[in-house]
Amino acid sequence: MTVDDTGSGTGAHPAPDGEPGRTAGPVTDATPARAAADGDTRQDDRPGTGPESSQDHRPEDRSDAGTGIRRDDHSDVGSDIRRDDRTDARPDVRPDARHEANGRVDPQAEPDSGEDPLALRLEGLILGAERRYTPFQAARSAGVSMELASRFWRAMGFADIGQAKALTEADVLALRRLAGLVEAGLLSEAMAVQVARSTGQTTARLAEWQIDSFLEGLTEPPEPGMTRTEVTYPLIELLLPELEEFLVYVWRRQLAAATGRVVQAADDEEMVDRRLAVGFADLVGFTRLTRRMEEEELGELVEAFETTAADLVAAHGGRLIKTLGDEVLYSADDAGVAAEIALRLIETMANDETMPELRVGIAFGTVTTRMGDVFGTTVNLASRLTSIAPRDAVLVDGAFAEELTRTGDAPASEAEAAEAAATAEKEGEEPPSYRFALQPMWQRPVRGLGVIEPWLLARRDNQT
Repeated sequence: MTVDDTGSGTGAHPAPDGEPGRTAGPVTDATPARAAADGDTRQDDRPGTGPESSQDHRPEDRSDAGTGIRRDDHSDVGSDIRRDDRTDARPDVRPDARHEANGRVDPQAEPDSGEDPLALRLEGLILGAERRYTPFQAARSAGVSMELASRFWRAMGFADIGQAKALTEADVLALRRLAGLVEAGLLSEAMAVQVARSTGQTTARLAEWQIDSFLEGLTEPPEPGMTRTEVTYPLIELLLPELEEFLVYVWRRQLAAATGRVVQAADDEEMVDRRLAVGFADLVGFTRLTRRMEEEELGELVEAFETTAADLVAAHGGRLIKTLGDEVLYSADDAGVAAEIALRLIETMANDETMPELRVGIAFGTVTTRMGDVFGTTVNLASRLTSIAPRDAVLVDGAFAEELTRTGDAPASEAEAAEAAATAEKEGEEPPSYRFALQPMWQRPVRGLGVIEPWLLARRDNQT
């Protein structure tokens, strides 16, 4: 939620809801949004010297917005109950409702935004709290500057809400936690923003996937006349705690695996710039398919491809970096693992008549890892190899071919393999067992990377 910084200017500080030992009164015109909108930067707008002490605003003349009630007529003045908390005593009135039970306008409530009441109920269920703060009030309650709060919210991918009252206690707590990590020296400010951005981007995609692919199939009305939205609320009420626990479990597992890889790195430099095998797998003719297939069929094809690719990559020890509809990007520490994944993908897709042909390109070299993604020349080379690979084939670069040879997964040539087998047979030993075969292809120029010599990767005849 990018945030309008109105009210955080030079002198338009908001009046607090209440000072210690005093009861907070209803919101007056000196709220951050109103003050900023009016350009009001008067000295009497500061806490302690606000409208209550202004000579131009006599207590007997001030009235709540939209009511005929004078400030000194409020019966709760001097009590310990804030006005926005009194809705608890009226369960039949929604906290977000504009009107009180007696028909008078509640100045603390947001104007009717036209939002679906069920959507608001679902929001309250998922967030576990009601709307209570404007962005400026949330930042102030968390003890965080408006500038830093805005950076965090933008990084998390939240929409701009200006100074609407749409934030909860959870938003305040999140700000406190991130700011606390920075204050304690555990994270730099830039690092905290990166944490917010990576978490926001990952969970945004997860949430979209769950709603589009998961909940859509479970919210079909069980009875005639029931709408999907009427079924959604009880369903989310049941699923939410289970999905939350499962999310934390998977995250901890992934964090443990990633930490293990970092600990095993030879040095600090290798933790950032590492030598990896990077592979791209691309569906052939996908653009033409999009013109011929219905949207639902196309979605099912992409889902099947991504699921198959993800399963194979994980099962053989690789890491799925990202999926791009008709293309997946994966990496592996070991060249042999990356080669096995590529050939398994080709073989699996070839045996599925519903799937188009596939091509794979793999490169080996130094890769920069950042926020779960990979960058660098090696990644670009793998992408270029994919674009020139034949159908149902795997092309690799020279560095990848050398790595397979070095580890004994492939011979440098078939002549060398035959010679090694003959020598072993003469000495009564087992011949070398190679998993893969490499065939040099013609050199060719590749855009942005000069002339390269690709190698065609295949499985050895003695391998199945």
